[in-house]
Amino acid sequence: MSNLDRQATLSVCGGRGFVVAEPVRELLTPRQVRLGESTEVRRLLPNLGRRMVGAWCFVDHYGPDDIADEPGMQVPPHPHMGLQTVSWLHQGEVLHRDSVGSLQTVRPRELGLMTSGRAISHSEESPRSHARFLEGAQLWVALPDEHRHVEPHFQHHAELPHVTAPGVDATVILGTLDGATSPGTTYTPLVGADLSLVSGTETRLPLEPDFEYAVLAMSGEAYVDGVPVVPGSMLYLGCGRTELPLRATSDASVMLLGGEPFEEEIVMFWNWIGRSHEEIAEAREAWMTGTRFGEVKGYDGPPLPAPELPPTHLKPRGRVR
Repeated sequence: MSNLDRQATLSVCGGRGFVVAEPVRELLTPRQVRLGESTEVRRLLPNLGRRMVGAWCFVDHYGPDDIADEPGMQVPPHPHMGLQTVSWLHQGEVLHRDSVGSLQTVRPRELGLMTSGRAISHSEESPRSHARFLEGAQLWVALPDEHRHVEPHFQHHAELPHVTAPGVDATVILGTLDGATSPGTTYTPLVGADLSLVSGTETRLPLEPDFEYAVLAMSGEAYVDGVPVVPGSMLYLGCGRTELPLRATSDASVMLLGGEPFEEEIVMFWNWIGRSHEEIAEAREAWMTGTRFGEVKGYDGPPLPAPELPPTHLKPRGRVR
């Protein structure tokens, strides 16, 4: 999925200097962003106060949207580099096309994982005949320097491992949770999991103390470490935790995101992740001149133009403002 914000800004993220080394409870407020013609998303990362959770650097939550009489998601071809995109649905379907020839419909609780590596372009759209409701999350994972120039590729996994306990069913999207490991390729130690909670459930989820974590509320009413979270909000939890208390007061779903704090500082502008202003400028020039990022075949419409670069040169600011 693209960042369609026409006021895109340069950001420097990463580095361990601003990682919270102990457990915290920091509730992040989303920003409303229009995505295409008929989809509005709640953007949790990058946030005004926090830019990354492990290697997770971009989180959008959307829906549930009634698109019975609407085209639904319509995101024209656009470029990516230096990151992985994670498509995760609770309702609806998204048709993925990309410049390496992938054509795949992603359905609820199936993993659509695109590794952009050095350069890729893709589009995402609701199929012409689609379900009434669209609901899900779109996430990015920053690639470390040693892997950010890998060959671009797309993975689709319809079957993912589960971790279960009374009242809890956790689907492991990426990484490892409680001994269960996703088949999705990762390049840094991290975890992403979708937790379905039955009303009245109280449980404790095992965590890695070296990871930093956040929880994205998807639906229902739940308490995370005693803090109420509403759909579309995200609670940053810091590091140093061996377990996480969860309580559901209705049937609920939350996403657990975590990983080792990302050591490198990264530059994120529009749909690219690099390491310098010059690198981003080169990527923009390549996209606007039709080189490097390939062609998405089969999408009915023109590609997205890139926003203008800001007049000021990038200066590192670290993980938080």
